[in-house]
Amino acid sequence: MLELRGISKRFGGVVATDEVTLEIPKGEVHALIGPNGAGKTTLIAQISGVLPTDSGRIVFDGADITQLKTHARVAAGLARSYQVTSIFRRFSVLDNLALAVQARSGSSFSFWRPLRAERALYEEAARIANEIGLADRLQVTSSNLAHGEQRALEVGLVLATSPRLVLLDEPMAGMGPQESQAMIALIQRIRERLTVLLVEHDMDAVFRLANRISVLVDGRLIATGPPAQIRADPAVRKAYLGEELAA
Repeated sequence: MLELRGISKRFGGVVATDEVTLEIPKGEVHALIGPNGAGKTTLIAQISGVLPTDSGRIVFDGADITQLKTHARVAAGLARSYQVTSIFRRFSVLDNLALAVQARSGSSFSFWRPLRAERALYEEAARIANEIGLADRLQVTSSNLAHGEQRALEVGLVLATSPRLVLLDEPMAGMGPQESQAMIALIQRIRERLTVLLVEHDMDAVFRLANRISVLVDGRLIATGPPAQIRADPAVRKAYLGEELAA
Protein backbone atom coordinates (compact mmCIF):
# COMPACT_ATOMS: atom_id res chain seq x y z
CA MET A 1 0.00 0.00 0.00
CA LEU A 2 2.84 2.41 0.85
CA GLU A 3 6.50 2.33 -0.16
CA LEU A 4 9.14 4.80 0.98
CA ARG A 5 12.26 4.55 -1.16
CA GLY A 6 15.24 6.35 0.34
CA ILE A 7 13.39 9.53 1.30
CA SER A 8 15.28 12.31 3.06
CA LYS A 9 14.59 15.77 4.45
CA ARG A 10 17.07 18.38 5.61
CA PHE A 11 16.58 21.70 7.36
CA GLY A 12 19.82 23.57 6.74
CA GLY A 13 22.52 21.41 8.29
CA VAL A 14 20.06 19.27 10.24
CA VAL A 15 19.13 15.90 8.73
CA ALA A 16 15.56 15.19 9.87
CA THR A 17 15.01 12.00 7.83
CA ASP A 18 17.90 10.14 6.28
CA GLU A 19 17.41 7.69 3.41
CA VAL A 20 14.28 6.10 4.92
CA THR A 21 13.14 2.97 3.09
CA LEU A 22 10.00 1.16 4.27
CA GLU A 23 7.14 -0.94 2.90
CA ILE A 24 3.70 -1.09 4.52
CA PRO A 25 1.38 -3.75 3.06
CA LYS A 26 -2.36 -3.34 2.72
CA GLY A 27 -4.30 -4.06 5.90
CA GLU A 28 -1.37 -3.62 8.29
CA VAL A 29 -1.21 -1.50 11.41
CA HIS A 30 2.38 -0.27 11.31
CA ALA A 31 3.73 1.69 14.28
CA LEU A 32 6.55 4.21 13.98
CA ILE A 33 8.34 4.82 17.28
CA GLY A 34 11.47 6.60 18.46
CA PRO A 35 12.71 9.23 20.89
CA ASN A 36 11.68 12.87 20.70
CA GLY A 37 13.42 14.58 17.81
CA ALA A 38 13.92 11.33 15.91
CA GLY A 39 12.15 12.68 12.80
CA LYS A 40 8.82 10.86 13.13
CA THR A 41 6.57 13.86 12.54
CA THR A 42 8.80 15.06 9.69
CA LEU A 43 8.43 11.65 8.05
CA ILE A 44 4.63 11.76 8.43
CA ALA A 45 4.64 15.28 6.95
CA GLN A 46 6.62 14.02 3.96
CA ILE A 47 4.25 11.11 3.40
CA SER A 48 1.18 13.34 3.65
CA GLY A 49 2.65 16.05 1.41
CA VAL A 50 2.84 18.78 4.04
CA LEU A 51 6.62 18.86 3.58
CA PRO A 52 8.34 18.28 0.22
CA THR A 53 10.85 15.44 0.05
CA ASP A 54 14.42 16.42 -0.80
CA SER A 55 15.28 13.03 -2.28
CA GLY A 56 13.78 9.59 -2.73
CA ARG A 57 10.31 8.44 -3.81
CA ILE A 58 6.95 7.85 -2.14
CA VAL A 59 4.73 5.26 -3.81
CA PHE A 60 1.10 4.83 -2.74
CA ASP A 61 -0.80 1.80 -4.02
CA GLY A 62 1.54 1.52 -6.99
CA ALA A 63 1.48 5.21 -7.99
CA ASP A 64 4.36 7.63 -7.43
CA ILE A 65 2.95 10.48 -5.30
CA THR A 66 6.26 12.15 -4.43
CA GLN A 67 5.30 15.39 -6.19
CA LEU A 68 1.58 15.43 -5.36
CA LYS A 69 0.11 18.17 -3.16
CA THR A 70 -1.57 17.23 0.10
CA HIS A 71 -5.13 17.57 -1.23
CA ALA A 72 -4.31 15.28 -4.15
CA ARG A 73 -2.96 12.65 -1.76
CA VAL A 74 -6.15 12.87 0.29
CA ALA A 75 -8.20 12.44 -2.88
CA ALA A 76 -6.10 9.37 -3.71
CA GLY A 77 -6.97 7.85 -0.33
CA LEU A 78 -4.16 8.91 2.03
CA ALA A 79 -5.15 11.08 4.99
CA ARG A 80 -3.66 12.06 8.35
CA SER A 81 -4.43 13.36 11.81
CA TYR A 82 -2.20 15.77 13.73
CA GLN A 83 -0.45 15.92 17.12
CA VAL A 84 -2.38 19.08 17.94
CA THR A 85 -6.14 18.53 17.65
CA SER A 86 -7.53 20.23 14.53
CA ILE A 87 -11.32 20.51 14.59
CA PHE A 88 -13.94 23.23 14.01
CA ARG A 89 -14.32 24.11 17.69
CA ARG A 90 -17.42 26.32 17.34
CA PHE A 91 -19.37 23.71 15.38
CA SER A 92 -21.22 20.67 16.65
CA VAL A 93 -19.87 17.16 16.27
CA LEU A 94 -22.42 16.50 13.52
CA ASP A 95 -21.56 19.68 11.62
CA ASN A 96 -17.83 18.97 11.86
CA LEU A 97 -18.30 15.57 10.28
CA ALA A 98 -20.83 16.81 7.70
CA LEU A 99 -18.37 19.49 6.55
CA ALA A 100 -15.66 16.86 6.13
CA VAL A 101 -18.01 14.65 4.12
CA GLN A 102 -19.04 17.69 2.08
CA ALA A 103 -15.42 18.51 1.28
CA ARG A 104 -14.90 15.01 -0.05
CA SER A 105 -18.16 14.86 -2.02
CA GLY A 106 -18.00 18.36 -3.47
CA SER A 107 -21.42 19.34 -2.16
CA SER A 108 -21.85 23.06 -1.55
CA PHE A 109 -24.77 23.03 0.93
CA SER A 110 -26.49 25.15 -1.72
CA PHE A 111 -30.14 26.19 -1.37
CA TRP A 112 -30.72 24.82 -4.86
CA ARG A 113 -29.38 21.34 -4.16
CA PRO A 114 -32.02 18.65 -3.52
CA LEU A 115 -32.74 18.27 0.19
CA ARG A 116 -32.11 14.53 -0.05
CA ALA A 117 -28.50 15.22 -1.14
CA GLU A 118 -27.78 17.26 1.98
CA ARG A 119 -29.65 14.74 4.13
CA ALA A 120 -27.29 12.08 2.81
CA LEU A 121 -24.32 14.12 4.06
CA TYR A 122 -25.73 14.20 7.57
CA GLU A 123 -26.66 10.55 7.47
CA GLU A 124 -23.07 9.66 6.61
CA ALA A 125 -21.80 12.07 9.28
CA ALA A 126 -24.01 10.36 11.87
CA ARG A 127 -22.69 6.95 10.77
CA ILE A 128 -19.11 8.12 11.29
CA ALA A 129 -20.02 9.58 14.68
CA ASN A 130 -21.32 6.18 15.69
CA GLU A 131 -18.09 4.52 14.54
CA ILE A 132 -15.91 6.89 16.57
CA GLY A 133 -18.07 6.55 19.68
CA LEU A 134 -19.76 9.96 19.57
CA ALA A 135 -23.27 8.94 18.49
CA ASP A 136 -24.75 10.45 21.66
CA ARG A 137 -22.77 13.71 21.29
CA LEU A 138 -23.95 14.81 17.84
CA GLN A 139 -25.26 18.23 18.87
CA VAL A 140 -22.52 19.06 21.37
CA THR A 141 -20.29 21.98 20.39
CA SER A 142 -16.85 20.54 19.75
CA SER A 143 -15.09 22.91 22.16
CA ASN A 144 -17.18 21.37 24.95
CA LEU A 145 -16.01 17.83 24.28
CA ALA A 146 -13.50 16.13 26.56
CA HIS A 147 -9.96 15.91 25.20
CA GLY A 148 -10.32 12.24 24.27
CA GLU A 149 -13.59 12.96 22.47
CA GLN A 150 -11.95 15.76 20.49
CA ARG A 151 -9.18 13.38 19.42
CA ALA A 152 -11.80 10.83 18.37
CA LEU A 153 -13.60 13.53 16.38
CA GLU A 154 -10.38 14.37 14.56
CA VAL A 155 -10.05 10.71 13.57
CA GLY A 156 -13.65 10.97 12.36
CA LEU A 157 -12.70 13.91 10.12
CA VAL A 158 -9.99 11.72 8.63
CA LEU A 159 -12.44 8.85 8.10
CA ALA A 160 -14.86 11.22 6.36
CA THR A 161 -12.39 11.53 3.47
CA SER A 162 -12.88 7.79 2.72
CA PRO A 163 -9.18 6.97 3.04
CA ARG A 164 -7.49 3.68 2.31
CA LEU A 165 -4.48 4.51 4.48
CA VAL A 166 -4.57 6.73 7.57
CA LEU A 167 -1.58 8.39 9.22
CA LEU A 168 -2.28 8.86 12.94
CA ASP A 169 0.24 11.20 14.58
CA GLU A 170 0.21 10.53 18.34
CA PRO A 171 -3.57 10.06 18.64
CA MET A 172 -3.26 9.30 22.38
CA ALA A 173 -1.23 12.41 23.25
CA GLY A 174 -2.44 13.98 26.50
CA MET A 175 -4.98 11.26 27.25
CA GLY A 176 -5.70 9.57 30.55
CA PRO A 177 -5.93 5.77 30.81
CA GLN A 178 -9.67 5.56 30.08
CA GLU A 179 -9.44 7.86 27.07
CA SER A 180 -6.46 5.90 25.74
CA GLN A 181 -8.44 2.67 25.98
CA ALA A 182 -11.26 4.25 23.98
CA MET A 183 -8.80 5.36 21.27
CA ILE A 184 -7.24 1.89 21.13
CA ALA A 185 -10.72 0.42 20.66
CA LEU A 186 -11.42 2.93 17.86
CA ILE A 187 -8.20 2.03 16.02
CA GLN A 188 -9.02 -1.65 16.42
CA ARG A 189 -12.38 -1.00 14.74
CA ILE A 190 -11.01 0.92 11.77
CA ARG A 191 -8.14 -1.51 11.18
CA GLU A 192 -10.66 -4.01 9.87
CA ARG A 193 -10.92 -2.05 6.62
CA LEU A 194 -7.98 0.38 6.53
CA THR A 195 -4.20 0.38 6.52
CA VAL A 196 -2.81 2.41 9.44
CA LEU A 197 0.56 4.07 10.04
CA LEU A 198 0.64 5.00 13.72
CA VAL A 199 3.11 7.33 15.42
CA GLU A 200 2.75 6.86 19.17
CA HIS A 201 4.71 7.10 22.43
CA ASP A 202 2.30 4.89 24.40
CA MET A 203 4.17 1.60 24.20
CA ASP A 204 1.29 -0.42 25.66
CA ALA A 205 -0.90 0.80 22.79
CA VAL A 206 1.83 0.19 20.21
CA PHE A 207 2.43 -3.40 21.26
CA ARG A 208 -1.31 -4.10 21.41
CA LEU A 209 -2.13 -2.63 18.01
CA ALA A 210 0.82 -3.03 15.66
CA ASN A 211 1.44 -5.90 13.26
CA ARG A 212 4.93 -4.49 12.74
CA ILE A 213 6.96 -1.71 14.31
CA SER A 214 9.67 0.52 12.84
CA VAL A 215 12.12 2.41 15.04
CA LEU A 216 13.43 5.80 13.92
CA VAL A 217 16.49 7.31 15.63
CA ASP A 218 18.22 10.48 14.42
CA GLY A 219 16.30 10.31 11.16
CA ARG A 220 17.32 6.73 10.34
CA LEU A 221 15.37 3.50 10.62
CA ILE A 222 17.37 1.20 12.86
CA ALA A 223 14.90 -1.72 12.97
CA THR A 224 11.62 -2.99 11.51
CA GLY A 225 9.79 -6.13 12.56
CA PRO A 226 6.98 -7.71 14.57
CA PRO A 227 6.50 -6.50 18.17
CA ALA A 228 8.31 -9.42 19.82
CA GLN A 229 11.37 -8.89 17.63
CA ILE A 230 11.47 -5.16 18.29
CA ARG A 231 11.03 -5.63 22.04
CA ALA A 232 14.01 -7.99 22.11
CA ASP A 233 16.31 -6.04 19.78
CA PRO A 234 19.39 -4.88 21.77
CA ALA A 235 19.94 -1.82 19.56
CA VAL A 236 16.32 -0.73 19.98
CA ARG A 237 16.42 -1.20 23.75
CA LYS A 238 19.61 0.83 23.96
CA ALA A 239 18.32 3.64 21.75
CA TYR A 240 14.74 3.87 23.00
CA LEU A 241 12.80 0.98 24.44
CA GLY A 242 14.99 0.33 27.46
CA GLU A 243 13.99 3.54 29.15
CA GLU A 244 10.38 3.21 27.97
CA LEU A 245 9.95 -0.32 29.29
CA ALA A 246 11.63 0.58 32.55
CA ALA A 247 9.33 3.54 33.10
